[in-house]
Amino acid sequence: MSDPTPLSDADLTRFARHIVLKEIGGVGQARLRASHVVVIGAGGIGSPALQYLAAAGIGRITIVDDDAVDLSNLQRQTVFGMTDIGNGKVDAAAAALARIDPAVTIVPQAVRIEASNAAELLAGADVVLDGSDNFATRLAVADAALAARIPLISAAVAQFEGQLAVYRGWEADKPCYRCFVGDDPDRPEVSCAEIGVLGAMAGVMGSLAALEVVRAIVPFGEDPAGKLLLADALAFRFRTLSLPKDPGCRCHKPG
Repeated sequence: MSDPTPLSDADLTRFARHIVLKEIGGVGQARLRASHVVVIGAGGIGSPALQYLAAAGIGRITIVDDDAVDLSNLQRQTVFGMTDIGNGKVDAAAAALARIDPAVTIVPQAVRIEASNAAELLAGADVVLDGSDNFATRLAVADAALAARIPLISAAVAQFEGQLAVYRGWEADKPCYRCFVGDDPDRPEVSCAEIGVLGAMAGVMGSLAALEVVRAIVPFGEDPAGKLLLADALAFRFRTLSLPKDPGCRCHKPG
């Protein structure tokens, strides 16, 4: 994170509702302005998360997504509109975020993140938010974040359910993403196109993911690392489970 700079008069007005919170205040808001967040995927999770991160005053946001906007995206990907159809998601999202706060630096990366380029794409990040839609990508992102010791916020949504967790697996008592999901990147996956997803549920999980990004930069409340939040809209229920560190996880074995 770069050194925080004093907030301008416009910033003091724009972020007044943050600054009045004793857990954030002016110092915390300045830290948000000095931070760099990498968001993987500008889809159902990334779309609302990006809007709230820009609104929160994150200083630099890198968006990684190689997809283009499709009509079927608009049911849940609220950062886009009809005029964005056919355009690259990262460029369309960058334009939308600039309308929210032109002072935020947006770095669009229209590439597919893989094990071969993940470290480069995550370099210099203070926090990584992963809202990607496939297991192999999530593993590549998680491994790179763990190696660089960058807090990882991972969120997912399907049908009426969502999950969210924060990973800092380099810490002695905290699990990494592989402690939770294991190693098999080829296990069968089902896409939202096949099973469906409630648009507002993606908004809920994306907003919660953005909240955890802010918490990772300006700590407040209880530490969420090592826990899994499960949301079930059908049952009108949120549950929190403990995620233990797996002593057999390959990421934590000596050598």
